[in-house]
Order: sequence, then C-alpha cells, then structure tokens
Amino acid sequence: MPGTELVLFEEDYTTINEILATLVRETNSKFALLVDRSGQLISSQGDTENMDSLSFASLSAGNYAATSELAKILGQEEFSVLFHQGTNESIHLSIVAKRIILVVVFDNKTTLGLVRLRVKKAVEELSAIFNRIFQKVAERGAEAPSPLGDTFSSVAESEIDNLFKD
Repeated sequence: MPGTELVLFEEDYTTINEILATLVRETNSKFALLVDRSGQLISSQGDTENMDSLSFASLSAGNYAATSELAKILGQEEFSVLFHQGTNESIHLSIVAKRIILVVVFDNKTTLGLVRLRVKKAVEELSAIFNRIFQKVAERGAEAPSPLGDTFSSVAESEIDNLFKD
C-alpha cells in the first residue's frame, strides 16, 4: 500500500496505543513511537515530554531509509531491525507491515534481549492491525494522495535544519 494515505480508525488507534503502552511497561523502556516511513508520527507512548517527538519521528524515518539503501547495495531487500547503542540510551527500530516503523528507546534499566523479545510480539500484533487497516482502505477503493506531500516535505526539511543549526 505504499503511496496511500494512512487512515486510522478509532478502535484500531486505541488498540495500537494499548500495545505500545504494554511494550513500554513490559520492557521498562523510556518510550515507543510508531512512525510512517514518510516520517509522520502516528502514535507514541512513554515519556516523550522532554523531546521533540515530531523531529525524532522524521529523523527515525530518515535513518531507516538510509539503512534500507545500504541493504540494497548489499543485495538485501531491507533490514527489518535496526539497533543503535549509546552510552546511556539505545534505540531499537523494527518495520511493521512493510510500511510502519516501531521505534523503542531504552536505557540500561533493561536489556536488549528483553526489548527484542517484546518487540517481536508487538510487531506481530501491530502488523495484524495495520494489514487490516490497509485492507479496509483498499476495499473502500479510495485513492488517497501521497502521505508525503509538498507541505510535509518543506516542514520536515525546516525542522531538520533547525535541529542542526549552530
């Protein structure tokens, strides 16, 4: 379904948030985000009050896109899981239903093994929901505009420029 606008139904959105909240709680992670591959933030759970979630979402999608290009150079379709380890915090990214990125940020209060185990379960649950959503949209036959329009592109570029100003 690439190229079609993401449409969330209320019951699906509620279930998605429950899955994310459970993931954050069970892994003792700082927060989890769901991001469209175009960089649009879909949902977040956990402690995101002291950060710019929209910029984080855009940069996560850009990170995933760059790594996907590296995978293609190596002859892979894509890497379905990415992991970045920092001194104090780490980031785990997984693809959901070929179009959504699940981002989990955690610190040393938990382990990568636990995060990977719980993320695997969450990806399965979220994939089922998003595949159902994509099917509903397809059945309605609605041709939606590209989720990455000119306005979004310019706003995202501006936000990224603002992040890296001196």
